Amino acid sequence: MPGERPNILLLLPDQWRPDWTGANTSLPLRTPHLDRLAERGVRLTKAVVASPLCAPSRACLAAGKEYERCGVPGNQRDYPLEQTTYYTLLRESGYHVMGCGKLDLHKATLDWGLDGRRLLPEWGFSDGIDNAGKRDAVRSGAREPRDPYMAHLHQRGLAAAHVDDFARRRNFAATFPTPLPDDAYCDNWIGQNGLTLLRRAPRDKPWHLVVNFTGPHEPMDVTPGMARRWRGIDFPQPRGCRHFDVPTHVAIRQNYAAMIENIDRWTGLFIRELRQRGELDRTLIMFSSDHGEMLGDHNRWGKSVPWHESVGVPLVAAGPGVEQGVVSDALVSLMDLAATFLDFGGVAAPREMDSRSLRPLLAGRTRRHRDIVRSGLGRWRMVWDGEFKLIRRFDPEGPALGREDAPDLLFDTVADPYEERDIAARDPRRAARLREAAI
Repeated sequence: MPGERPNILLLLPDQWRPDWTGANTSLPLRTPHLDRLAERGVRLTKAVVASPLCAPSRACLAAGKEYERCGVPGNQRDYPLEQTTYYTLLRESGYHVMGCGKLDLHKATLDWGLDGRRLLPEWGFSDGIDNAGKRDAVRSGAREPRDPYMAHLHQRGLAAAHVDDFARRRNFAATFPTPLPDDAYCDNWIGQNGLTLLRRAPRDKPWHLVVNFTGPHEPMDVTPGMARRWRGIDFPQPRGCRHFDVPTHVAIRQNYAAMIENIDRWTGLFIRELRQRGELDRTLIMFSSDHGEMLGDHNRWGKSVPWHESVGVPLVAAGPGVEQGVVSDALVSLMDLAATFLDFGGVAAPREMDSRSLRPLLAGRTRRHRDIVRSGLGRWRMVWDGEFKLIRRFDPEGPALGREDAPDLLFDTVADPYEERDIAARDPRRAARLREAAI
């Protein structure tokens, strides 16, 4: 109906790099549901996160603020309860707000409650199940569960095997299958929780559901069935990596692809559920990630660094008020989803938010969104205008948090998409202009 506030579904995996979807790569990936979602919506190719680390990135999204203003400088700080969230604003406007999976808004406090509801009301949720991330679950609940996922494994007699399995996974090279059955595998458990929440949502009000999968975050644990589907599939080697041999790098990428394929399967299941409920045409669906994954490029693993594989994320939107079949190169930040969801929900974004609604862009009323996007963590800062990227206080050979005396780096990301040739000394004027825009 015209003027009706849409439902909002956000699917947010953990550590999914921007170039690993079937729609935008030559890699042998299988993401048919995400690809079809992009075909009936908008795929944004230049999306970055305000901070490429779990807790800060999710705090920036919840608050709709840039890294330095989100109140969570690292994984050692909980989200400040006095700072409002877009979840709260939607709930106060009449939305039924739900969340499941790895919310990561109290990562410094390893206690989720066995029902996963310890701080959900304070953050703005009406219903939900908040669980620990992969390693946090084992670290906190090996002997006695502190989150609902480990409580589930303890109840089924699977916890000891899972803890022992993770003790053997000391780095990315541990690609052997998990001993868990398919229905106890964490992402499958999270996906089922999301469907359960959706099915018990009231029918007389709009809803917002955010599903936070734990994959494709390391360790590279997949079920035997997931692994079998990728045997014999080759992948290119990471650029400049000196850590493992060729077969090991391929095995790591096979498991990463398997986790991606499994999350894509759940994307299809949620779309099917919406269709069966008769709600697909009035649900805004957005798919992204909290940050990327280096996968060995630049001789790095994980995230926390300013290279695009780490700060970039996939971003797809489809639903009412969204153009179809559009590929946009507009600059956007993940934290812009806060103002976007408020806009679609008919709620004014607070003036203290840095978030900017994507609704005009998604509707085709504009082709530009931001002139620059920023990202940061610890001491380093990054600013990108879509062509040139300036990185401040980051040592490519040093720690992820950077150092104060590191020289500025400048990259032409069009001519040099892998960010391998620093041109700061050759183009000081451009470097100075971007430096002024850096946080």
